Amino acid sequence: MYTLGEFIIENREKFFYSTEALLRLFSSIKLAAKAINKEVNKAGLTEEIIGSSGFTNIQGETQQKLDQFAHKAFIESFKSRNVVCGIASEESKDFIIIEKEKENLFQNKYIVLIDPLDGSSNIDVNIPIGTIFSVYIRRNTSIQMDLTIEDFLQKGNKQILAGYIIYGSSTILVFTTGNGVHGFTLDPSLGTFYLSHPNLHFPKGEKIYSINEGNYAIFPDGIKNFIKYCQEKKENRPYTARYIGSLVGDFHRNMIQGGIYIYPKTVYFPCGKLRLLYECNPMAFLTEQAGGKASDGKKRILDIQPMNLHQRTPFICGPMKMVSKLEEFIRNYD
Repeated sequence: MYTLGEFIIENREKFFYSTEALLRLFSSIKLAAKAINKEVNKAGLTEEIIGSSGFTNIQGETQQKLDQFAHKAFIESFKSRNVVCGIASEESKDFIIIEKEKENLFQNKYIVLIDPLDGSSNIDVNIPIGTIFSVYIRRNTSIQMDLTIEDFLQKGNKQILAGYIIYGSSTILVFTTGNGVHGFTLDPSLGTFYLSHPNLHFPKGEKIYSINEGNYAIFPDGIKNFIKYCQEKKENRPYTARYIGSLVGDFHRNMIQGGIYIYPKTVYFPCGKLRLLYECNPMAFLTEQAGGKASDGKKRILDIQPMNLHQRTPFICGPMKMVSKLEEFIRNYD
């Protein structure tokens, strides 16, 4: 059984950038993920890690204590590996520059965008939560020049690495470098990630639709009619409704079991609610590598040009046939 490090080395010819840099990136991700996993597993035993921190983030959302812990854990971990030059986090208003150490032989040319703790509102009720990450090569190739906002506002189709960690009944790291999607499960007794889900693909046959139907009244007509379509007793329908309220948890289940995830625009969020850079782009990269499709309802997510760090967008992802069907409803009814 491959460890994550062994898998990267064995498949190094499929990654067109520095293998050593990729190993260092994953070393940072693994270190922070194990620290968060440890805190998540004792969340019911101590009040120091659960509940609200009393602060709000740039989106105006209440930060949980574990949000802050996860943010700090990833920032410090990336700083220690001398391979990342800049980080943008959902929990931080501005991007963070990591200074290159003088004796460092690496160029610190990687940009990381991260949602340190997705689904944090579910911490207190023991529902799966996760981390989502996205990596780019800095646009300005001269390491002598300062980072600019343009280095972070790159289209999703420029990603060289994307993935997520799900903290649930087991802790699983799922990623793609543009050559398929692979999942590695943490063995807590050894602190090692082992290959457990090679070559993940959306299965044939649609089974599930995931959407917060409590917002039905404020959905566009195209979304409402698609929900009715999913509920019809016809052909291979009705589909099963499954919604956790954690993007990582819903996406992970749908990729394994076969289903569509929908977070549309609403009356209250006309631009959608999920963040393009921290959530939608990395999940869209994974979706396409798993044989699926990711869209805002009208166009490909990975082709959207970001305009600001915390830009929001409607988000639909899943099997190609299901997403295309929903796009048809949006065209016909909206």
